[in-house]
Amino acid sequence: MIKPLSLLPAGLALGLVGCTLAPKYQQPAAPVPAEWPTGPAYAETGTVKNPQEIRTLPWPDFFPDEGLRRVIALALENNRDLQLAALNVQRARAIHGIQRAALLPTVDAVGRMSRQRTPADLSSSGRSQTTERWDANLGVASWEIDFFGRLRSLKDRALEEYLASEQAHRSAQIMLVSSVATAYLALAADRESLTLAGDTLQTQQDVLRLAQRRFDLGLVTELDLRRAQTQVETARGDMADLTRQVAQDENALNLLLGTPCSPELLPPNLAAVQPPAGVQPGLSSAVLLQRPDVLQAEHLLKAANADIGAARAAFFPRISLTTAIGTASSDLSGLFKSGAGAWSYAPQIVMPIFDARTWSAHRAAKVQQEIAVKQYEQAIQSAFREVADTLAFRGTVDERVAAQQSLVEAVTATSRLATSRYDKGIDSYLGVLDAQRSLYTARQGLVFLQFAKRANDVRLYAVLGGGGQPTEKVETLAKSQAH
Repeated sequence: MIKPLSLLPAGLALGLVGCTLAPKYQQPAAPVPAEWPTGPAYAETGTVKNPQEIRTLPWPDFFPDEGLRRVIALALENNRDLQLAALNVQRARAIHGIQRAALLPTVDAVGRMSRQRTPADLSSSGRSQTTERWDANLGVASWEIDFFGRLRSLKDRALEEYLASEQAHRSAQIMLVSSVATAYLALAADRESLTLAGDTLQTQQDVLRLAQRRFDLGLVTELDLRRAQTQVETARGDMADLTRQVAQDENALNLLLGTPCSPELLPPNLAAVQPPAGVQPGLSSAVLLQRPDVLQAEHLLKAANADIGAARAAFFPRISLTTAIGTASSDLSGLFKSGAGAWSYAPQIVMPIFDARTWSAHRAAKVQQEIAVKQYEQAIQSAFREVADTLAFRGTVDERVAAQQSLVEAVTATSRLATSRYDKGIDSYLGVLDAQRSLYTARQGLVFLQFAKRANDVRLYAVLGGGGQPTEKVETLAKSQAH
């Protein structure tokens, strides 16, 4: 006679190596050009020996400024959004563990006692009787043998969702690093603008005092005095606005850090911050396939692919096994005596005949897979557009900065000449007023362009997939558990 537990190894082997009905995964073609855009707006992108260099370039190597490094490290340690992303990874990994464990039988030890009274008219002896039974068993309760890969498909889906959550965590880390760097540079730029506004206010106040003395002596008209006063009040308003902006920049940075930032880590101006290292994207747009948001979309596509396998398996028989071996006795003292052995063996097969839900579930799984394909393609297209926009800005910003620098020099000379002509009585104060206003605007524009150039370098590093920790361990896990 075949012992029930002797079938467990064979069933276990069949359950673990059974086939799967999921369609073979094929990576969709990238719906973007193979190379980055070219033209007047784009500088030479250069080439890199390995397209993965940017993806694996650690952020401390990209940001040479020590203060910025310390601020980013604080954010990576304390930012709540990043901590939530990490918890989502842990949850997805636990869910994958649950689905993977479903392939294995659940073995339980069960002790049971029952008492039953049979009335006389139902008793074979014609007398009422009370029976007592004691059982101690070790067994498997309804273990599904995965012949058609339903459980394996669900396990594969859970694995891909776990890997997608890991890529979402890496994407959140890249976004955090770039956001902190941009906020840090914005604070430096606004502080520099605030200093510039303060210097301008001081200059305008000096001009106003001079105009007041001249007005008192009858050398200038009241119109010149009021024009000088207008410049002072405008500068005071700019000071108030920039003071508020600097405070808001600090609040935004503290929110990203998840903790108050020490004042000595904050930059006084842009010149005090070492610029980030330059990166070259290379000529091929294939580097986008390694961006974490694109990898996340691909893992979700693979999960939808596995769902089709589970939906297909629902059309096939489901085989389960319930078995137990132990002892039984009419009293507790005889439970473990010789001859008290007992066993049970109950295989079951369920063959679906008609269930309209299985057809609907199969159609839903196929449509979900098509949706995942479109989302994957959309992620690649969005990534290509982000990189192309960043490259277009990078290709023109140097010319803009150079032009703005020349403008500042020209307006500085104009302001100096206008002031000299006014002092000599050759020209009216209106020329001085216009020159000073143009100089202030030009200098503020130069500060903004210098900030925008550095922020664009940070964005290029981020949109090419840099700034996140490599996930080689997770990718190794994916390969080891794929089959």
